Amino acid sequence: MSVPNLPAVRQNRPAWNKGRLIGQKRPLHPKHVWAIRVRLEIAKAVRDLALFNLAIDSKLRGCDLVRLKVTDVYAAGHVKERTSILQSKTQKPVRFEITEGTRGTLADWLDDPLMIGSEYLWPGRFHDRLHISTRQYARLVRNWISSIGLEPSAYGTHSMRRTKVAEIYRKTGNLRAVQLLLGHTKMDSTVRYLGVELEDALAISESVEM
Repeated sequence: MSVPNLPAVRQNRPAWNKGRLIGQKRPLHPKHVWAIRVRLEIAKAVRDLALFNLAIDSKLRGCDLVRLKVTDVYAAGHVKERTSILQSKTQKPVRFEITEGTRGTLADWLDDPLMIGSEYLWPGRFHDRLHISTRQYARLVRNWISSIGLEPSAYGTHSMRRTKVAEIYRKTGNLRAVQLLLGHTKMDSTVRYLGVELEDALAISESVEM
């Protein structure tokens, strides 16, 4: 008995990106950074404030930020002014500054009772998890963004990575400096990451009146 060739029937599933804004996440503007800091200070969210400040200063990918150890930022009884880590994606070192304000919030966090005996800078809440996950970090970023009335889908963990370098490029136009700070091996990667060609084109277009 022959079996007729029937058309394949696929389950009608909604697209994974339905209702989401897809594309490069926006950097925060300085006013957004300060607004989030104020809210975290008012809430006395010591860990979140330290994490937010270091995310902005370090310009690290989320996977590297959550794996930071206390010894990466702390030595001889003080928070370091500069430090370097090995990037998990490229296996190349990247160096970053820790500004005075960030050092203060990190010192407050390191004095917290929750940090006693912790090897990792952002310890997990469960014994089987040594540090917070990238998913937890993404949820925190979403909460920070929502708290100041911004659209969460337009921002993400890469917004934290892009915020300071976007401001540096805007003020100086120095792509080489941005490349070094991000730990990129190729300038093309930095150009694509910042979207500077499009931004420059738009700025030129906006300056021309017809």
